Amino acid sequence: MRPLRDSLRPLKSLTSTPPSFDPSAAPDNPLELFVRWFTHAVEAGQVEPHAMTLSTVDADGVPDARVLILKDLTDDGWWFASSSASAKGVELTANPVAALTFYWPGVGRSVRVRGTVTRGPEEDNARDFSRRGLGARAVALGSPQSQPLVSHDESEAAIEEAARELDAHPELVSPTWTLWCVCPESVEFWQSDAERRHQRLRYSSQGQSWSTTLLWP
Repeated sequence: MRPLRDSLRPLKSLTSTPPSFDPSAAPDNPLELFVRWFTHAVEAGQVEPHAMTLSTVDADGVPDARVLILKDLTDDGWWFASSSASAKGVELTANPVAALTFYWPGVGRSVRVRGTVTRGPEEDNARDFSRRGLGARAVALGSPQSQPLVSHDESEAAIEEAARELDAHPELVSPTWTLWCVCPESVEFWQSDAERRHQRLRYSSQGQSWSTTLLWP
């Protein structure tokens, strides 16, 4: 295999111009600052600003990561949804800790969240599942996510059967569909600089309040 070094070297990075950011004027609560940054990313036209990387660890302590969509942000933390029978669901059940990473290259900003993970109430899980489109519900019902697949035809047949079942019984809810909340213990805000003089502000939970620390680039 030919190394990618020569192809990677010319590629540009950190080409955006971030807005002004004064860490000394940041709010006391990181959730408030996240809402400000997220809203700015949306208004700036960032593609899929609600996409985030969820990092977990398996039974052997080996890290795993995948990209999902943010479902909500409440006083409890950052919410996402998945099957509890999926690889991430199994990992979170066995070891309920996780990290989230948001990256908005269009505005040169990133946010990292670390904390414990809790499950949403059953009624909220069912409500979230029911609000999904028919195709997404059919996949959740008919697909044993992350399990080995013999062929594409096998998955198509199972999903089509699930879609027919949902069409006949629209009230059906996947028993494994779960809302998960990352309850933050630390939240780091990172703003880029073309000369790598990045600004980093970390919030650390202190019970009912937060402390802030500036970090070296």
